[in-house]
Amino acid sequence: MRSGPFWWILIVAMILIDLYVFFSVRSLFVSGTKGRAIFTIAYWAFSAIALVLLIFVLPYFQASEQHKALRSILFVLVFALFLGKLIGALFFFVDDLRRAVQWIAGKIFSPNNEISEIAGTTGDRISRSSFLTWLGIISGGTMFSSFIYGLSNKYNYQVKNVKIPFANLPAAFKGLKIVHISDIHTGSFTNYKAVNKGIDLILSQNPDLILFTGDLVNNKSNEVGEYQKIFSRLKAPMGVYSVLGNHDYGDYVQWKTPAEKAQNLDALKKIHADMGWRLLLDEHLPLEKDNATIGLVGVQNISGRGSFHSYGSLAKAMQGAANYPFKILMSHDPSHWDTEVSTKFTDVDLTLSGHTHGMQFGVEIPGFKWSPVQYVYKHWAGLYEQQHQKLYVNRGFGFIGYPGRVGILPEITLIELA
Repeated sequence: MRSGPFWWILIVAMILIDLYVFFSVRSLFVSGTKGRAIFTIAYWAFSAIALVLLIFVLPYFQASEQHKALRSILFVLVFALFLGKLIGALFFFVDDLRRAVQWIAGKIFSPNNEISEIAGTTGDRISRSSFLTWLGIISGGTMFSSFIYGLSNKYNYQVKNVKIPFANLPAAFKGLKIVHISDIHTGSFTNYKAVNKGIDLILSQNPDLILFTGDLVNNKSNEVGEYQKIFSRLKAPMGVYSVLGNHDYGDYVQWKTPAEKAQNLDALKKIHADMGWRLLLDEHLPLEKDNATIGLVGVQNISGRGSFHSYGSLAKAMQGAANYPFKILMSHDPSHWDTEVSTKFTDVDLTLSGHTHGMQFGVEIPGFKWSPVQYVYKHWAGLYEQQHQKLYVNRGFGFIGYPGRVGILPEITLIELA
């Protein structure tokens, strides 16, 4: 069983929201009817099951790799049910505010005037709005259904074709095809065949160059496991290059000693090498084609947000890179672009990042995209431009936390330089 104040606060909050939603929805049923009795039994049965899963079942599966897929599904069921009730409760709360205002108005202007009649009072009682109640039920149900449906999207890889023109790109590199992937998070995978199909999709793009912008694992190098064989399949004529992301450093787990944490990072670096990926650690190298050269720069994780640790040095990576007529920077966190790249290193032409996953939740339709992550990250998905500099933020190949995707699908970016 879980311990600690956080879990007790969460459990109490769930119970309070359960009670609030129950009494709000029950108002739709006439007192003493069979429908009210069925609703009461069904509601509390599902709520009890969710609570048992949270307190007893999920902790039991927590340390088991064998039950990782089942654990993820159970977590989503509990989370989605709680979130659905929370969304519904917001509508019920608005209705209660309406009722409170009408009750106060009725008291001020006397219970027998027109205001009381409009309010729908019976003595001192103001009835609930069936419209708002049903709207709350529909909204909560939609949210619950969306998160359940999103489970089917976690391996639904989408290829984004992006053609990016640059005035200073050497002619030899016009039409260069780059596959950009990010945030693989092997520790979250549970379907070997589905991931392998994602690799097939990457290779079918016939890229000249493959660039990976960090977060190969969730926390530990051994998460790569059997998936190392799959990602070793990635090959391109001009090579496969990679950088580290914030999750690759093992900052989010407890280590017995600093040496153990360092050994984990060393093991992860070796995995990159064993897969044939050239890991760039605050350095640059030339990319050559038809007697022309451009620069590829890669940094360790650098964040523009204080909540994330920065390990890299762009200044170090750029030493000796001034002679490249065109530069591509691989930097995991897109907040780095705003705080340093676009202000101090304006000779970097194209920056490739990931990190945000598009929060794995949002809306993307032609001409419109939205995700809650945009209130945290200014640049969170797709192409951004500032004067001659450009940034592309990949939505992530994998997933973490929520084992699914709602609206923001896993991405393979095919960039054509023009």
